[in-house]
Amino acid sequence: MTGHIHSLESFGTVDGPGIRYVIFFQGCPMRCQYCHNPDTWQAGSGTEMTAEEILKKADSVREFLRGGGITATGGEPLMQLPFLTELFKKAKTQYRFHTCLDTSGITFSEDKRSIFDELMKYTDLVMLDIKHIDPQKHIELTAQKQDNVLAFARYLSDKNIPVWIRHVIVPGITLNDKYLYRLGRFIGTINSLKALDVLPYHDMGKAKYKQLGMKYPLEGTRTPDKQEAVAARGTILRGVRDELKGLPYEY
Repeated sequence: MTGHIHSLESFGTVDGPGIRYVIFFQGCPMRCQYCHNPDTWQAGSGTEMTAEEILKKADSVREFLRGGGITATGGEPLMQLPFLTELFKKAKTQYRFHTCLDTSGITFSEDKRSIFDELMKYTDLVMLDIKHIDPQKHIELTAQKQDNVLAFARYLSDKNIPVWIRHVIVPGITLNDKYLYRLGRFIGTINSLKALDVLPYHDMGKAKYKQLGMKYPLEGTRTPDKQEAVAARGTILRGVRDELKGLPYEY
């Protein structure tokens, strides 16, 4: 079996705990307005590789992966679920790597639960990107409904799979106290939550859009400063605490 891979990175520092070997999968059904990797959207392209080929490359730099392991990201790794499962199974059983999945959860569905159960046997950590907590705003931001994302979060909670939540704050879109608080209330229902990353929007992918002849969707949108990111995280955590205490909604 082969997977379609966009690229490999041997020294990832923001893709899970420790230093990671990062595998960027090709293909994604979402069209996030702030995506900085639009070149990963097209499915079926990229370089075809076997799990063994990838893991041998990761193993060759094992000494540098201090406190880390491998991370599957994208694109959307779950679009290649059988290959991803094979990759993680070999990573755990043959190479003893810590495995991390960076995903939006957009392809999850209950009728595939048994297939996801098999993947989770070999998954140490899921970094779940929740793009927007409001259903309509989620569609506007990503061109996809949020139902599968939230269902996947509940599934991970039920399975007690360690979860890191990632959320990008974008002025005029997600940088809004009402939405941030609501997000916190939802996150407060995830029993296996281990961490929360609040990431300020940036436009570093702008050059790629130009190269691909694409219009950049968020032209003119500013980057939030550090203080705004800290305040946003505080609002989310307030929602988490209120949920855990069973308090009524603030908004």
